[in-house]
Amino acid sequence: MALSPEIAQGFREYTSAKALWEALIEVYEDNEDMKQIRKDMLRQKFNMFNYVLGETLEKQLQRFITLTTEMSSTGVLVTRSEINKKLLNSLPKSWDMNVSVIKKTKDLKLFEKPTD
Repeated sequence: MALSPEIAQGFREYTSAKALWEALIEVYEDNEDMKQIRKDMLRQKFNMFNYVLGETLEKQLQRFITLTTEMSSTGVLVTRSEINKKLLNSLPKSWDMNVSVIKKTKDLKLFEKPTD
């Protein structure tokens, strides 16, 4: 019941929950090719992240945090500096003055996590 009809359609032949679960893991998680494709898609989504016309700043930040959290949990490595720059560059045009001031006065690498 938790699967969308589009996904469930491809798994109709499985009659037990265990068999279905194992098939879903094989297709969506356990396969190295699928993991790499997922990482590549997340990296591309990060690179293309931008402000959506009419979107509130809160909604944009929520999308950005969700994306960076998902990247982190799947092992896509992005530096704190890259994250800061991407967020600043994706803000709406009305933030241009603030972004310019931040970029001129702050060292974006300052917020890097220390390496062990």
